[in-house]
Amino acid sequence: MADRPQHVVVVGAGMVGLATAWFLQERGAQVTIVDRTGVLAGSSRGNAGWLAPALTLPLPDPAILATGALAALKPSSPVYVPPTANPRLLKWLVSFTRHCTPGKWRSAMEVFTAANRQALAAFDELGIEEPTKPADPFLAAFRTEKDRAVLVEEFENVATLGGVTDFDLLDGGAMHGLEPALGEDVSCGVRLHGQRFIDPGRYVTSLAEAVQARGGEIVLASVASVDSQGGGVAVRTSTGPVTADAVVVASGAWLSELVRPHGVRAFVQAGRGYSFTVRPESQPRGPIYFPTQRVACTPLGQAGSEDAFRVAGMMEFRRPDAPLDPRRIAAIVDAARPMLRGVDWEVRTDEWVGSRPCTADGLPLVGATRTPGVHVAGGHGMWGIALGPLTGRLVADQVMQGRTDPLLRAFDPLR
Repeated sequence: MADRPQHVVVVGAGMVGLATAWFLQERGAQVTIVDRTGVLAGSSRGNAGWLAPALTLPLPDPAILATGALAALKPSSPVYVPPTANPRLLKWLVSFTRHCTPGKWRSAMEVFTAANRQALAAFDELGIEEPTKPADPFLAAFRTEKDRAVLVEEFENVATLGGVTDFDLLDGGAMHGLEPALGEDVSCGVRLHGQRFIDPGRYVTSLAEAVQARGGEIVLASVASVDSQGGGVAVRTSTGPVTADAVVVASGAWLSELVRPHGVRAFVQAGRGYSFTVRPESQPRGPIYFPTQRVACTPLGQAGSEDAFRVAGMMEFRRPDAPLDPRRIAAIVDAARPMLRGVDWEVRTDEWVGSRPCTADGLPLVGATRTPGVHVAGGHGMWGIALGPLTGRLVADQVMQGRTDPLLRAFDPLR
């Protein structure tokens, strides 16, 4: 491979893959993107679209264990593990459980704190037409002050690690004054400052258009393998091989099979999230989070659909291609119904399930593998949208300039 790659293949056309392609182009590479279904596959399309450093936290959380293992076996649980005999999933769950300790959460949070300081600035570097939107207000709503104290304690723990979360505590009157769409069950809340959001469908599509406008090619094909070939790499696809100087595998929940031959032993498990769209009588002004229920709501503001309101949630550990489970949609509705008013929950559109790529330790897999020219960008769990542009910039710097940011040591895919 040449000292400075001329042609780089990116496997995956979600936020992470496209952001990587854009930054590679910015540093002088010709880029070919390969994806089996095209732009917005996997978990990019139907997620909440939050760019919220205050809430970008490690997935392995002691609070998950506090609910008890039996709770995770119920389809109505925010974190659901269907009964399974899959040995790989069982092994992953054991490792994930071992990381749900206060000490391991703090270690991972130190890394997230460093990443969150840079995340929004990476969005500002992307030269695309679709803007990010200020989340004003961004509200976290609760039934009780006891419930709210859990989130506040989390912010305090982040502060001890050098993170800064700007927030106000609000009573029920102030919450309803800021957002009339909140239901009667909401008695208090938190107002977060300095956060943003996007409509992920519009944003990622705009990013793909920007990459293509600068000469990037998007190839629709499934990828069978990534191999070293001569001084470069060969990506074996269903439409034939694509050769290049380097490759970045950013295929989300389907990442593991492609990169395991290159020394990446950490398994990426699909953590499936669900969403749907409703049209409330009064469209909320900004994102709303119900932390106890683990439900995230976003006003999409799509052209021609100014009242479109996305309701998202759940974490379901299941194979990535499994069909949508309607019980999970029902669980989101049941959780959100008392917290919002003016919503006809029976009139839903765009019901969706997408597979987030989750690692057992909660940290992404980003960087070089043991095979020269083969790089990884994935394993972000719920934060592929929020950390996608930062990841793209870090990978592009490593591929094109040989620079290894300190964050990449924590994200090392060979760990």
